[in-house]
Amino acid sequence: MRVRPNYCLEWKLWSRGVSAVAGVDAAGVGALAGPVVAAAVILVPDAIIDGLADSKLLTPKRREALFTVISRRAVAIAVGQVGVEEVDRLNIYWAAMEARQRAVAALPTIAGHVLVDGKRRITGCNLAQTPVIDGDTFSASIAAASIVAKVTRDSLMREYTQLCPGYGFERHKGYGTTAHLDALRRFGPTPLHRRLFKTVSISERAQLELVFGAARGRVLHYNSRT
Repeated sequence: MRVRPNYCLEWKLWSRGVSAVAGVDAAGVGALAGPVVAAAVILVPDAIIDGLADSKLLTPKRREALFTVISRRAVAIAVGQVGVEEVDRLNIYWAAMEARQRAVAALPTIAGHVLVDGKRRITGCNLAQTPVIDGDTFSASIAAASIVAKVTRDSLMREYTQLCPGYGFERHKGYGTTAHLDALRRFGPTPLHRRLFKTVSISERAQLELVFGAARGRVLHYNSRT
């Protein structure tokens, strides 16, 4: 039986007088292309949202619908983004950490406590925090943040389709699907691709081999005629 996110962690904090409890999660951590986007969401007990779940388990249509509800009922929502160049410079772990920190810092309401998805507290955040493993499965606030982060990032990746046609960003959102890997082998990486990932590096080598292989073929063909 699948566990649904609930408000147990939030109610424990609300009952202690902590009125602003923020859930934090990130999207795009495992992608080959595009930014890491984190969201921080503060919910309240008198505006309970039904149907929240880990964003990865929801259909795009359901995510969009819940995103609209969250936007209406949340006390505060903020998003933090770390671009591809920063991901390559920081590495993916610290890039995701930075995105989370930026999301919390951007909240218009200061959180009394932060529930963050994962094993680690947010570095650089001096607020009270509780890391929650698989938080988007157990905490309603974290699940809401996962939906906001996912919908926001998916929208960005659809926009990037116009900049890099042929890669299918509107479908796979930068993740390593078969179609995406095929496009990398055919066209090579774009400026939106993260160079630190081995898959992208391999595609770069494959493209160079194709180019130099074709060049060698032209030279051999030319020499055979002389």
